[in-house]
Amino acid sequence: MKFFNRAIDRFCQKHRGFGIPRLMLFIVLVSAVMYIIGGAGSGLYGFLAFIPAIFQSGNDFSFQVWRLVTWIFIPLDSNFFLVAIAFYFYYFIGSTLEREWGTGKFTIYYFSGVLLNVIYGFISWYTANAYVPLIPYYLNFSMLLAFATLFPDLTVRLFFVIPIKVKWLAILTAVFFLYGIINGIMNAHVSAFSALLPVVAIINYILFCGEELLSYIRPLKIRTSPQMVNFKKAAKQAKRDLAEKPYRHKCAVCGKTDTEYPDLEFRYCSRCNGYHCFCIDHINNHIHFE
Repeated sequence: MKFFNRAIDRFCQKHRGFGIPRLMLFIVLVSAVMYIIGGAGSGLYGFLAFIPAIFQSGNDFSFQVWRLVTWIFIPLDSNFFLVAIAFYFYYFIGSTLEREWGTGKFTIYYFSGVLLNVIYGFISWYTANAYVPLIPYYLNFSMLLAFATLFPDLTVRLFFVIPIKVKWLAILTAVFFLYGIINGIMNAHVSAFSALLPVVAIINYILFCGEELLSYIRPLKIRTSPQMVNFKKAAKQAKRDLAEKPYRHKCAVCGKTDTEYPDLEFRYCSRCNGYHCFCIDHINNHIHFE
């Protein structure tokens, strides 16, 4: 997981223009349009759904390739109030993750989830002849798990009224995922492959956030790593050196200082080995110091 995330960070730093800006806004808007025009009996949802049998030999692949992606635009509920809340929630979580990770990494996160679902759908069909109707519910709510890993103590208002910390929402989401798996396996009308769809979303989440998640569940003694000790020592040394420098903060990537750019925000990366400062443009877009 650590190597995987480092590789993505390096790729995003080298290809700063990679990614789809405001990806979640685009997905929500398209999904809203599909919800409005895709009423009962319209056949639109069937036109967008992922159906692996279409890609078998003898079928026309070239005119069906959109199905590999368009299933993410199919709303899961007919209730307007619940759909509206879900769309707002997806946009809020997705746009926040994009600001925190950067456009490139968030784009990779979302479409790696899409790719894992599609691969799983093909494997289920070609190995067991089991059709798994792909749904965006688990993929979109896996963003909540990632959001809670980054901001566990942030308070949001459930249904715009009830204040609740994000970490409790994540735990509730994990319980629903587990319930979906168990209920699907026990339900005779649902294939075991369909019941395991939440696992695909969880795998994608662990690939990107497993390292941060482990930092929360490790014992306190284990979490006091040499890197953390070095970080604290370096912080004290940096404070002692402040009087000798004409600035308080300097970006380790672009070299900008708070003296030259007084309105620029600076942060320190705790994942780097040592005490390294970065401007807001590079705090989530740099190669970590070993």
